Amino acid sequence: MTNDAHAHKKTIENFYNAFARLEPDAMAECYADDVAFDDEVFSLRGKRETMGMWRMLCAVTREKGADVWQLKFSNVHAEGNTGGAHWDAHYRFSATGRIVDNSIDAKFEFGPDGRIARHRDSFDFWSWSRQALGAPGLFLGWTPMLRAKLRAKAGDNLRRYMNTVAQ
Repeated sequence: MTNDAHAHKKTIENFYNAFARLEPDAMAECYADDVAFDDEVFSLRGKRETMGMWRMLCAVTREKGADVWQLKFSNVHAEGNTGGAHWDAHYRFSATGRIVDNSIDAKFEFGPDGRIARHRDSFDFWSWSRQALGAPGLFLGWTPMLRAKLRAKAGDNLRRYMNTVAQ
């Protein structure tokens, strides 16, 4: 493993260890200023937006679900300027109070400074929506309509959060 690959692997591990502790400031140290983040719900550009999402999720988890929160990660790897990991999150979805076990695969690209420049999380949206939303997720979770509605709601929540909390 090259020094860069070793450093990138360590950055991924630092990111998930900080997330497991719900420490967004430590997570932020792993991201480049111009980071791009994408998953099944969010498409964010820049550290302010991306960290706004993580800060919001950490805050909500601390306030409404710290009693059940668990994050485990594995298969951390890096080669050249790319890397990846698998992570599993066990948490209470704040909007419904339902318990969710989500299995996520992450891909990373690193910038010249060694920090994460691109972060893409992939997970089974239908499986997630069945757990998080119950019957609506079961019957509509596979549809683009529900995904679009959830993306819009999550985007609104993030904008409201960012407007009320100093970033």
